[in-house]
Amino acid sequence: SALLGAQWKLGFCWGLAAPEPSMASSRTSSTATKTKAPDDLVAPVVKKPHIYYGSLEEKERERLAKGESGILGKEGLKAGIEAGNINITSGEVFEIEEHISERQAEVLAEFERRKRARQINVSTDDSEVKACLRALGEPITLFGEGPAERRERLRNILSVVGTDALKKTKKDDEKSKKSKEEYQQTWYHEGPNSLKVARLWIANYSLPRAMKRLEEARLHKEIPETTRTSQMQELHKSLRSLNNFCSQIGDDRPISYCHFSPNSKMLATACWSGLCKLWSVPDCNLLHTLRGHNTNVGAIVFHPKSTVSLDQKDVNLASCAADGSVKLWSLDSDEPVADIEGHTVRVARVMWHPSGRFLGTTCYDRSWRLWDLEAQEEILHQEGHSMGVYDIAFHQDGSLAGTGGLDAFGRVWDLRTGRCIMFLEGHLKEIYGINFSPNGYHIATGSGDNTCKVWDLRQRRCVYTIPAHQNLVTGVKFEPIHGNFLLTGAYDNTAKIWTHPGWSPLKTLAGHEGKVMGLDISSDGQLIATCSYDRTFKLWMAE
Repeated sequence: SALLGAQWKLGFCWGLAAPEPSMASSRTSSTATKTKAPDDLVAPVVKKPHIYYGSLEEKERERLAKGESGILGKEGLKAGIEAGNINITSGEVFEIEEHISERQAEVLAEFERRKRARQINVSTDDSEVKACLRALGEPITLFGEGPAERRERLRNILSVVGTDALKKTKKDDEKSKKSKEEYQQTWYHEGPNSLKVARLWIANYSLPRAMKRLEEARLHKEIPETTRTSQMQELHKSLRSLNNFCSQIGDDRPISYCHFSPNSKMLATACWSGLCKLWSVPDCNLLHTLRGHNTNVGAIVFHPKSTVSLDQKDVNLASCAADGSVKLWSLDSDEPVADIEGHTVRVARVMWHPSGRFLGTTCYDRSWRLWDLEAQEEILHQEGHSMGVYDIAFHQDGSLAGTGGLDAFGRVWDLRTGRCIMFLEGHLKEIYGINFSPNGYHIATGSGDNTCKVWDLRQRRCVYTIPAHQNLVTGVKFEPIHGNFLLTGAYDNTAKIWTHPGWSPLKTLAGHEGKVMGLDISSDGQLIATCSYDRTFKLWMAE
């Protein structure tokens, strides 16, 4: 009994002293289970004292105000505050209601946004949806996104930024388009009196020629269809039998250009060595070597009346080079008779006007120029291309000029008014060749995109695209009498003949070991000349 009483006292004391009553009761119960005590010795249940876990801040304030020093002295209080163990506020209050109201506002704003999204009408056309997304500066599609998800994304974006943002972007686009159109608008400035005189002269020259061409077209139309068909078949048959009958090494550098004389008895070649040479046709004997250029010669062309009615002492040829020099030549001298000065950068091509009075030059300064050789002055310095101008051609009547540029665009200019009457847009790369058909309304252009395009002046559009070659097209040329076929040359070492108007391939002139850089057709239509990077030129004739 003494042992039991000691255990009971120990358990009772332990239960009072323990801060955790549950642990004390568990231990007493375990002791009770080990030694069964009688009922009168069971410990009475002790009531837990109520502990007030409140803030002592107010009481401490009151005590400090009275100047009392209790359990915590002033020094201890200061030490506790400095250590951060005691925090006494300075009256700041955290408003819970305000925080809750912000969250409520966010939720309400989200509900409003969804409400607006439901009211927004979005087009079901997927292309329009993409255009709207692009206008808003958003990605037009996301990975794995379908048209329905795209529409929903656009609706959500519009619900945030508002539908006015889309209208604003459309207005900005319209403004930018207008500004671009204004920037690209053609403008004119007053030219010299000599230009006005030249325009009037060209008009008086071209109108009778146009009337004559139209009269010939009417007469040709009166020929029976069967006769015309048989003539075309005979021509195609002779073209299919074209063969290389003469091949001549022209220089020790690549030959860049070749051109037949108007009487088809001579061929002029231009070379990268700076030399220009005249060859007899068809035996290909060297007649003259024209020395004057110091760098790559781009082109050499005969005067339209040379070897026909022009004296040998007069200007019979014109040539241009990469250093910007343009030289005029006679047939009785190996030296140039005159230089045309004014170009500061490369001159790519030179071409005579059909009248022989004017000379056109194309330059890498994004312009082409017209020179009046009678007045011995530059009468037109025409801009219009965004990059260098490469090739130029004149209409058979003399009324129009066509230019092809390195900006992949071509332009047709009316020499009588100075206006650009047609814009040739469609090539993907530079235009290296342009030529007018004798019928008066077809234009051919050759480009670095390996194609040749045929344009119609009457419809003002491209009527056919010939996938001509496997490399860039360097030159195009219509048959000079009736335009019954088209000749193209390219960097794939070949020249090809195409029917007109079917534009189907007739013959491939293969034989050069290098790129075909120039080509021409004799004025009588019997001979074809090609010159190449392999330093040779070849003559082709039907058997």
